[in-house]
Amino acid sequence: MVGGGQLARMTHQAAIALGQSLRVLALAPDDGAALVAADVQYGDHTDLAALRTFAKGCDVVTFDHEHVPSEHIRTLAGEGVKLFPPADALLHAQDKRIMRERIGELGAPNPAWRPVTEPADLVGFGEEVGWPVVLKAARGGYDGRGVWMVEDGAQAAELAATLLAGGSSLIVEERVTLRRELAVQVARSPFGQVAAYPVVETVQRDGICVEVLAPAPDLPEELAVAAQQLAIDLATALGVVGLLAVELFETPAGLVVNELAMRPHNSGHWTIEGARTSQFEQHLRAVLDYPMGDASLTAPVVVMANVLGGEPGGMSIDERLHHLFAAEPGAKVHLYGKQVRPGRKIGHVTVLGDDLDDVRARAARAARWLREGRQ
Repeated sequence: MVGGGQLARMTHQAAIALGQSLRVLALAPDDGAALVAADVQYGDHTDLAALRTFAKGCDVVTFDHEHVPSEHIRTLAGEGVKLFPPADALLHAQDKRIMRERIGELGAPNPAWRPVTEPADLVGFGEEVGWPVVLKAARGGYDGRGVWMVEDGAQAAELAATLLAGGSSLIVEERVTLRRELAVQVARSPFGQVAAYPVVETVQRDGICVEVLAPAPDLPEELAVAAQQLAIDLATALGVVGLLAVELFETPAGLVVNELAMRPHNSGHWTIEGARTSQFEQHLRAVLDYPMGDASLTAPVVVMANVLGGEPGGMSIDERLHHLFAAEPGAKVHLYGKQVRPGRKIGHVTVLGDDLDDVRARAARAARWLREGRQ
């Protein structure tokens, strides 16, 4: 797996149960996966020579992020390296303009959008669909980075001019009227077998997912089935091998595709305890062309809460764990081995049960213990 973050760390844990050895390409020894994996190489994912060295002896190479240059993936594939997802598929998770164009060609639900090559494109779009609008970097944005809410034409002209002068590739989208945000994950093997997870609700704060509710509460069955079918259709049409996470807006008019990710995804961390087959095992099954695992829930309600870093000082993480386990023994904790910084994702907690309000409150309390050292 190229990338040494928490996704590789949790994929490594899943690989052990399958009798597999996961090699990790990390940037530094303190990367989350480098702290736990036995086979770690160090190098930059944008360095073709480092990727070549890393891939030698690997049965298959996959990714824990979308930032490996497409041309490097194609070069390695041409040299006989098996890489999943392939470059032509991964490109749709790397470039939002290409994603929007392809989704439109497939007839899947897009918001109104436009590429921005000059400030007038952004100003004209806002005047056409109404302010505010959402300006996005076509490449490289995540966790709220690379996204700007633009309120009026004056701000649009100034912001677009600055970003374009800095070399950014941009698109603009309408700000849709949404009821909530949903996500659905599907795994697809090279053979074409697929497995879809239940649709979940994701709760965002300041551009960061803070909570995932599985299954999405009060979601009509026909809409849930439509979301799963949409994810399956996209995975098939794009040629995905591995996990595809489809982030969705639920609007009064129906579902709209927000973004795509072709790897294990934060909206699927609940599956470690909450599904018969975790997203990490499922990703490995897919890229190794094993039959897909059971993606059904292990409990009526599953809630995952992200643990964000708090202010420095106070109790250590170990002390906080001690108090958390005493207060909430049913919480399952996953820490990523990261240095704590305010607002940084350092782990997540998962709670299972029968009652949504109860499970949600317990998960929030557990995450608060780890962030703040209090209930």
